[in-house]
Amino acid sequence: MMTFTKWNFVFLVSRILIYIVDIGVDFWIASKYFCQGQYSGSILILCFRGLSSLITQRFSYEWFKNDWEVTDTGKLKWIFLIHLFQCGIFVRYWFALKYGCQAAFKQKSSGDAPETDPSNFIQKQAIDVVTDINMLRVFKTFLETTPQLFVQIYILMKHGKTDCYQYAAIFMSFCGISSSVVDYQTSLRKALPDKDEFRGPSKFMYFFYKMLTITSWVLSISLITLLSVRISVILLIFLWVCGFTWTLKQHTTFCKSKKMEYLYRIIVGIILIFTFFNIKGRRTKVSISIYYATHTVVILGILFVYMFWKPAIIKEIYFTVVSIFTISSLVLGIIFLVVYYRHFHPTTYFRSQTYSDEVDGMAGEKDRVKTGRFQNFLM
Repeated sequence: MMTFTKWNFVFLVSRILIYIVDIGVDFWIASKYFCQGQYSGSILILCFRGLSSLITQRFSYEWFKNDWEVTDTGKLKWIFLIHLFQCGIFVRYWFALKYGCQAAFKQKSSGDAPETDPSNFIQKQAIDVVTDINMLRVFKTFLETTPQLFVQIYILMKHGKTDCYQYAAIFMSFCGISSSVVDYQTSLRKALPDKDEFRGPSKFMYFFYKMLTITSWVLSISLITLLSVRISVILLIFLWVCGFTWTLKQHTTFCKSKKMEYLYRIIVGIILIFTFFNIKGRRTKVSISIYYATHTVVILGILFVYMFWKPAIIKEIYFTVVSIFTISSLVLGIIFLVVYYRHFHPTTYFRSQTYSDEVDGMAGEKDRVKTGRFQNFLM
């Protein structure tokens, strides 16, 4: 039985503070762009936040409704109103603090005792509610944070006005994107009894694999957007169609309603534009190889276009720095990816038996407990 520790509680509190600060930062950046006359950038920053909020609140409410199974319609109406005013995430954080405090400071896991044991039940409640929050953070990361980062880099490249705080903010955004994915993987594996725990070395390798591959991809897309917004939009739409089509073929079963399932598949298609996830917990060695091979070809193609075309919109020295950084990030990211899956993936790192050809797939069976939607989400 996985446990919710005091450190988990501390990190939970820090995540709440970061979430609140992030809201203020978004409005500050939008107002800054507006004052500089970059109205489209300001509008895009706010639009991405609004879209992300609407979608995450929708999923949050649906999960409340599914979990409670309409046993208390009065309470559900209040939950609906709270989500309608875009504050549902704070309700989830309140439950996380409530159960997390009990699990970390007042209850101790009873080891091999059944899940219905009071102490283990509180532990599971805390882990489950944090997993839900981290699922929503994944949605927010790729619906809001990553597109906003792309806009900021594009504006920085186009206007050339550089400040140290802008570089620091961009770097922290890349780290934030990767850390949200790591947090999600950690909590998801805690919530699923048939998954091995996500520990230190695995987290380290996974973090840098995600951060470096996403960095190279976002930089290259920013370059092509600088050259032609139309080409960039067409490329992103094409990649989304590919991701969405692949998701449809996987016949995902994450949501109980068809409408929510299609919305979920649309979002997964967007996530797959930026990074790879295993959709159904199956062997994906071929899929992940094709995915990153395609990204590599696109990135190199964009750099070659700039190299031979040499557009005047970007200074040569600036392009040289960006291209070196892009290629370095790509190469290092692929290296971290290969090393992670060969030596540090939890199914390899924590088991004596080797499971070949398995990438974020199902491995091993432990005692079955009710896992709900967790079993059907991204791995």
